[in-house]
Amino acid sequence: MNLLALYGLCIIGLVTAWLLGRRVRAWWKARKRKALYRKPFPEQWQHILQQHFALYRYLPENLRQALHARINYFIASKKFVARGSMLIDDKVRVNIAGQACLLVLAEEGEIYPGFRTIMVYPDTFYSDTNQQDGAVVSHQRRHRAGESWHRGPVILSWGDVLRGGANEDDGFNVVMHEFAHKLDEQNMAVNGQPLLREHSHYGEWVRILNSEYAAFLRRVERRKNKVMDAYGAESPPEFFAVATESFFEKSIAMRDRLPDLYAQLQRFYQLDPASWQDTTEKSHSE
Repeated sequence: MNLLALYGLCIIGLVTAWLLGRRVRAWWKARKRKALYRKPFPEQWQHILQQHFALYRYLPENLRQALHARINYFIASKKFVARGSMLIDDKVRVNIAGQACLLVLAEEGEIYPGFRTIMVYPDTFYSDTNQQDGAVVSHQRRHRAGESWHRGPVILSWGDVLRGGANEDDGFNVVMHEFAHKLDEQNMAVNGQPLLREHSHYGEWVRILNSEYAAFLRRVERRKNKVMDAYGAESPPEFFAVATESFFEKSIAMRDRLPDLYAQLQRFYQLDPASWQDTTEKSHSE
């Protein structure tokens, strides 16, 4: 056997081992995920959600069970890191996991792959940014409630996590916003076009989201943006993240005023949050 043939066999062997290793790791992660999905959900964690996550109270029982399963896996697979004077406990983990996992209730595979670390500050934190205008580069320090780094950590203000979870109808939820960015980046680029369930959905998604974004920019300019916060006008990725916040927290208003946008997000998330509030209001009136 000549040297070139031996080299080729080595390459084939290495590639085969790498592919086999990937399959074994995927199998092991799927097994671990299924085991954690079946794990009983602690009663104390349910109390935390009931007390601090207002949308949890609207969820139908089957979706609560789905949320519990994903929280179990999320907490086991993510690393929570305290920043500043912050202390990490179950209240912090369960609140963040509950709000983040609401977005992936329909996901049967891996949830939020590609990163592991969640950094938590006690309240708003400073973020250093460099902005370039022609040849001039300016350094700025800004207060932040949250950040999502591409293929990196999510950074959250605990004060804003609590405020976002407690108020279910103001359209502001920093956890949902930052984790919407994490869903967006699963399609390689963070461009407001997440990984859709069917390839055939992309044409309609692009057409409707572009149209809705253009209309939103006009409403913001006229200060007539009633359903979504004006921050969504910053860029298509921010539009998607802000639309996600309103889809869950101002769902009836979005369904009634922006039905095409609501329908696209409903198909993407495989959820109909407006119906949760419709059902709750009906049960209270009976």
